Amino acid sequence: MAEYETFEHDVLVVGAGGAGLRAAIGAAATGAKVGVVTKSLLGKAHTVMAEGGVAAALGNADDRDNWRVHFADTMRGGQYLNNWRMAEIHAKEAPARVNELEAWGAVFDRTPEGKISQRNFGGHRYPRLAHVGDRTGLEMIRTLQDHAVHQGIDVHAEVSIVALLKDGNRVAGAFAYDRERGRFRVFKAKAVVLATGGVGRAYSITSNSWEYTADGQSLAYNAGAVLQDMEFVQFHPTGMVWPPSVKGLLVTEGVRGEGGVLRNSEGRRFMFDDIPENYRNQTADNEDEGWRYTQGDKTARRPPELLTRDHVARCINREVKAGRGSPHGGVFLDIAWIKDKIPNGAEAIKRKLPSMYHQFKQLADIDITKVPMEIGPTTHYMMGGITVDGDSQMTNVPGLFAAGECAAGLHGANRLGGNSLSDLLVFGKRAGEHAAEFAKANGAAAIDAAAVDSAAREALSPFDRAGGESPYHVQHELQSMMQKLVGIVRTESEMKDAMAQLVGLSERAAKVGAEGNREYNPGWHTAIDLKNLMTISEAIMRAALERTESRGGHFRDDYPDKDPQQATFNIRLRKAADGSMSLSKETIPPIPAHLQEVIEEQKS
Repeated sequence: MAEYETFEHDVLVVGAGGAGLRAAIGAAATGAKVGVVTKSLLGKAHTVMAEGGVAAALGNADDRDNWRVHFADTMRGGQYLNNWRMAEIHAKEAPARVNELEAWGAVFDRTPEGKISQRNFGGHRYPRLAHVGDRTGLEMIRTLQDHAVHQGIDVHAEVSIVALLKDGNRVAGAFAYDRERGRFRVFKAKAVVLATGGVGRAYSITSNSWEYTADGQSLAYNAGAVLQDMEFVQFHPTGMVWPPSVKGLLVTEGVRGEGGVLRNSEGRRFMFDDIPENYRNQTADNEDEGWRYTQGDKTARRPPELLTRDHVARCINREVKAGRGSPHGGVFLDIAWIKDKIPNGAEAIKRKLPSMYHQFKQLADIDITKVPMEIGPTTHYMMGGITVDGDSQMTNVPGLFAAGECAAGLHGANRLGGNSLSDLLVFGKRAGEHAAEFAKANGAAAIDAAAVDSAAREALSPFDRAGGESPYHVQHELQSMMQKLVGIVRTESEMKDAMAQLVGLSERAAKVGAEGNREYNPGWHTAIDLKNLMTISEAIMRAALERTESRGGHFRDDYPDKDPQQATFNIRLRKAADGSMSLSKETIPPIPAHLQEVIEEQKS
């Protein structure tokens, strides 16, 4: 143990995005000694890319909004595969978390009356997203980071966790290395919170940054935790498609929330071609005004571009395949049309969507106030992840917690836009507080020196294979295969082909080599990340093959309809004793009568 630098904390938080920082703040508030490990630099979290807003039923834009409507919207969006307890907690506690963030210094956009402004987003009945222009995630990270630094939290930046350490069944800490020098570190912890984000780097077109290599999901799985809902990958409808250097970069749903419309190469708003049956009891207005629905004495409009993300992504995919796409393989997103409909239209667009204006101006030399943007679907979010208890966020491994995108449950089969940011706040707080409670109740755990030595040997093994295949080649082939065969539209034959290819890719991944030494060695880092990507790709494939229906973010071209019988279970994956991946179907507990009443009430 002497050759590894050792750190001790009551609670170790892995990840410094919104969920990780809120967990650290929550744990530190109890008096626990907290450490935060971040793979990148503090402040460079992927939460920053969540631009449109944070969903919370504040009722500022429409006083009919409340937690009951938000809960029903979330359950409907998730196709009722959600953990209903998490959906209930989320809807009830999100407003308090947003108000808390404002009290800590977040500067939200305001209504003329001085309230926090809220905008429309896909799948939400009322305007519900509190926002800061189109830079909401950036403001959230800035605020949480500023608040966290005053709590005495230790931050370990540019450090990657390669294995969780256990004492019997419970978690005891983590083994890591610093990415700059390659020096190993041992973290002793009474409780660990995983807040590592998603899995986007398993695909070739993604809005996710380089850190999103499924670290938390893989770490938890290898430590004995259960994964759930891995078939449900969200492909955001709008990512940049040109130029190639920025393909997949997110174009916020806020563009559509502010009036942006989708058109094909013929100039037609194709989203009117495929309105789901449950929207047809609303009366169609003219195309410029979108869909109008009435409740009580108020009228609201929701354009078809703001249907759920999975639906919009498939409609875009359909237009491209039918030959009605844009020159670079996408479709057109047009916000410029509204500039003549509102006072000082061009300036209003720039004010409401400053990041998008600059993003397209600088990266594509396009002025979005004058011409449409070219966009297409991009791998964006993982609804599935680590199975957690709805109240505490603890996994089936004692002392191991998870929050944010790496945890499963809240979103079911499909996440509504904006629910990710309120998810981070609500369940980050709960994970941190319950982890601190566990640490206090259970005390220190023992670190097994043999397990540390084994993790070190495994991490260094690519250097033993210097001259072996480049990890970049294997990663690129994996990403291309996942994009092509396990993407937006899936079939059994293609996924079985992918499974066969994965066997060969896994064998090659186990033989990749790293040249040079441990300092400043991105090839070595990629070789380590490959193991996580292989694990998570297999989990996605196995779950997607098992679910023989189309639901939410999972669309089977060979099973295009929903199967009511498959709305009763979640697919879970565990690591078997022989190292293989074991799959089971777990029946979803019945929704309590009082919550079922809320759902039925909101259907009317």
